Amino acid sequence: MVEALGLSLTEFIFYLVNFLILVGVLGKFLYKPFLSTMENRKKSIQDALDHAEMTNHRADEKMANYEKKIAKAESEGREIIKEAKMKAASQANEIIEDARDEANRILTQAQQEIERERSKAVAEMRQQIGVLALLAAEKIMEKDIEINGQDQIIDKVLEEAGASRWQN
Repeated sequence: MVEALGLSLTEFIFYLVNFLILVGVLGKFLYKPFLSTMENRKKSIQDALDHAEMTNHRADEKMANYEKKIAKAESEGREIIKEAKMKAASQANEIIEDARDEANRILTQAQQEIERERSKAVAEMRQQIGVLALLAAEKIMEKDIEINGQDQIIDKVLEEAGASRWQN
């Protein structure tokens, strides 16, 4: 059969041995280093993926920490604003209460001043009425007048008092 192809058996065996030697040499010097290189490459790619996954995991942790810090800062900011509003409201209430107290104090002083002025006016009025009564009595005593004449004198004294002639 080998002779039908135009090859002799010795040549065929020689080619076969050469082919096996070539396969062995290529397997030893090319295939095994190629597999080793491929294995190393596969390992380095796997290490890079593991490193990337670990880096992503750390980045996710840092992101979560930053989000917590941001949420905490926002919460603290809201608390600070809330406290500031409460302090402002408290100060406003204090100011309003102080203003009310001051207004009440001023009102009380004004009422006291009004009462003093009223008392003073009443005292002056009594004094003036007393003076008017004395003057009226004096006028009545100066003249020996009849009963009808007394009415005229009283009217005249009141008229003069109205014209402010008797005020001091």
